[in-house]
Amino acid sequence: MTETAPRPTLEAVAARAGVSRATVSRVVNGGEGVREPLVERVLRAVEELGYVPNQAARSLVTKRHDAVAVVIAEPETRVFADPFFALQLRGISKELTAHDSQLVLLLTEGRADHARVGRYLAGGHVDGALVFSLHLDDPLPELVQRAGVPTVFGGRPDWGEGNRSVYVDSDNRGGAREAVRYLVGLGRRRVGHITGALDQTSAVDRLDGFRDVMVEADPRLIAEGDFTPAGGERAMRLLLERCPDLDAVFAANDLAASGALRVLRAQGRRVPEDIAVVGFDDMLPVAEQTDPPLTTIRQDIEEMGRLMARLLLRALDRRGTSLDDGPSGVVLPTTLVRRASA
Repeated sequence: MTETAPRPTLEAVAARAGVSRATVSRVVNGGEGVREPLVERVLRAVEELGYVPNQAARSLVTKRHDAVAVVIAEPETRVFADPFFALQLRGISKELTAHDSQLVLLLTEGRADHARVGRYLAGGHVDGALVFSLHLDDPLPELVQRAGVPTVFGGRPDWGEGNRSVYVDSDNRGGAREAVRYLVGLGRRRVGHITGALDQTSAVDRLDGFRDVMVEADPRLIAEGDFTPAGGERAMRLLLERCPDLDAVFAANDLAASGALRVLRAQGRRVPEDIAVVGFDDMLPVAEQTDPPLTTIRQDIEEMGRLMARLLLRALDRRGTSLDDGPSGVVLPTTLVRRASA
């Protein structure tokens, strides 16, 4: 059996660089007060020896774990089937990687998982948390608050005006208004809406945007979906049963729109000649692959994830400050992307 070479120690780096152990510790842990020539000598010795700091020991010095929990309030089957989550995770991962911080992914399948997540966060394993896809009755916000970890939420929270929770969101209501105004501008008069899951603020905001334009819309023109292709199919069938003369549909996301398009094709409705369709998200793996390609409202999902991580890391770097010192909410703009479906 080949013997494993011993890992280089802090003392070995100090001897190679010709400095004290304390100087090496300050350099590798990001401390200040070391002259630049000494920093260069230490870093050169670290590279030559292949020294890797002991994370447990480093945490004692820096009071940081260099790890962030990403909590998605959805079951595993939903997370890995919906490109939205992949895009948001990519943005988060890029930002954390650039700051040498690890991503710890936590999903919630049911109520028992909420308690597990709460215990993990309270256990001091991570520096902070990024939480998204919350539902209105979700216990996660209270559990996160009880855990006492700095947190940034993805999506507008809905737990009172006095709460200054930091969040990043897109202009869901404004984007929905733009989508419906576009359809009306095309001369469409019977515009239906397939909602998202109405226990989430993004779906509620998009429904409100639809109603802002279609002020006197027949309630039968609104069918509840759940942000999935299957939900879009069910809602589209219901809209056609209720309103056979429907001439346009705004779906709360691209996945629901893709389901709606399948139903329209199966029933012989031409898109956009008979019924125009607009989605929301502009997730390219979906929007460019539908038949026909989907006109949609673009939100920068990856940038939302990146910005969530950036806000959290900025607060962690300013030791002694709070996330409450910054803006409580950042809302990113949306834009209409025109393709063949409308």
